[in-house]
Amino acid sequence: MSKQNELFGDMPAESAGVGKAKSSEAPASGAQTIVQTVKHTQPNTSSNRLVQPLASFIPKLPADWADALAPVLQGDAFDKLAAHVDACVARGTSVYPADPFHALRLTPLSSVRVLILGQDPYHGPDQAQGLAFSVPTAAKRPPSLRNIFNEIAAEFGGVPGSFDNDLTRWAKQGVLLLNTVLTVEDGAPASHAKRGWERITDAVIEQVAQHAPTAFLLWGAHAQSKRALIPADHGHLVLTSNHPSPLSARRPPEPFLGCGHFAKVDDWLQSRNESPIAWR
Repeated sequence: MSKQNELFGDMPAESAGVGKAKSSEAPASGAQTIVQTVKHTQPNTSSNRLVQPLASFIPKLPADWADALAPVLQGDAFDKLAAHVDACVARGTSVYPADPFHALRLTPLSSVRVLILGQDPYHGPDQAQGLAFSVPTAAKRPPSLRNIFNEIAAEFGGVPGSFDNDLTRWAKQGVLLLNTVLTVEDGAPASHAKRGWERITDAVIEQVAQHAPTAFLLWGAHAQSKRALIPADHGHLVLTSNHPSPLSARRPPEPFLGCGHFAKVDDWLQSRNESPIAWR
């Protein structure tokens, strides 16, 4: 992976009310019609390339996410975001990942115990999976993920090279791997930033923070800028450090390497009579 991709792809940071929307009902989007008529005119050259209208993913959300996020998924703001993303796909731009809401589908709101916050999906083919920091098993391991695995091995033992790049196993244990922006164009980091995704992902963070005590891992300034969304009096565990990128992982004031976050999360979960996360 290029240095540019590592700096911006899946980089973790350096109040929506609960609405009532059946998960089988997608919000209307004018952009949906555009893509439905032309989206198949371009070949899907990458297995993780987005080809479906953005609105088509909303009925696939778990019911609790659909209800909690209804205020931000049903309205003009989402329609404008969907129109932009769908128009990119319609004109043949490669947009990743194939399922922007994959993290929410794998980890329903009721299951969230840990939230790890990233920034932007990886912007190369066959990388982004809709899970922050995660890439397919066979993909080249990004430097940040390599440092994450090095830290896990330092805390629990094991051989980092044997760890699976695909973090689906974490998501299924209640670790929400959330990026603040959920789509990106090929070779163009942060290309879909400030298009409306942040309103949705801020609502996700708020809903998690209101739902139950949760461990929040905020690595880097961008992720830490979201701390204001997390109430201080709700029993949450909030851990901060530098970003795991090689450019910052060892630097003060809070080096990522040696942070001990994964063991601290497990200790906190066990103090609540919950099972620890099998990070390895």
